[in-house]
Amino acid sequence: MIQIDRRIIYLIIALAMILPFFFQMGLPIPITKEVKDIYDYIETLTPDDVVILSADYSPSVEPELSPMFDALFRHCLKNDIKVIAMSLYIEGPGLIAPMIQEAATDYKKVNGVDYAFMPWVIGYSIVVMNMMENINRAFPTDYYGTAISELPIFQNIKNFEDYDLIVSFTGSSAYGLWLTFGHEPYGVTLATGVTAVSAADLYPYIQSGQFLGMLGGLKGAAEYETLIDEKRMATMGMEAQNWAHVIIILFIIIGNIGHIAISRQKKARS
Repeated sequence: MIQIDRRIIYLIIALAMILPFFFQMGLPIPITKEVKDIYDYIETLTPDDVVILSADYSPSVEPELSPMFDALFRHCLKNDIKVIAMSLYIEGPGLIAPMIQEAATDYKKVNGVDYAFMPWVIGYSIVVMNMMENINRAFPTDYYGTAISELPIFQNIKNFEDYDLIVSFTGSSAYGLWLTFGHEPYGVTLATGVTAVSAADLYPYIQSGQFLGMLGGLKGAAEYETLIDEKRMATMGMEAQNWAHVIIILFIIIGNIGHIAISRQKKARS
């Protein structure tokens, strides 16, 4: 057992990561309060309400954060809630464009009527401040180059008074921009989705009431997919992790059995 070729181990781990995309283990995904609070809040919104989803991340953290964005965007479309999709990061619009188009097709929603997709605009904090005062000042056109004054969705969306929830998905501290320039001066309700390694930093903000809730890592995204009953990218990713963890634990057990056996052999010889 000790002399198993490491290439065999690599092959088994690879299979454990690939097969779950075809054969799911179906382990339950417990729902945390921080995720449930966001879901429950969106459930209370009406078709006249507006949710802003800001994909403030780069490709390096996309595997964790894109499934979150996808799940919340679909939840809003499913409930006929107006959605404004955007990003403070230059890479963001390109990352979320395919998800937006796919969800809009699935739910038969129309750009500019049921949702809006905004382009990247330089400025970070300036963009947020302009959005709070006048969204026309922040985004003269949408992602496709259409003047937002021509889009029906913006007839009743002007400034912070019209935003019912803002969710920032980020692998950095970009959520702090929304907190500093959105929640604190204007009282806009905030939530966030962050990488698993950053989740611990958010609990003080949640406990203080500055953030409504949080999705932490791929598990947080899988929890949200479970809540909306759409098991997609995050759920499959968690299945792969579950299988890989089971295989690793088995190899640890095998390694320890081998180590104990060798130790006993050495004692017997001595």
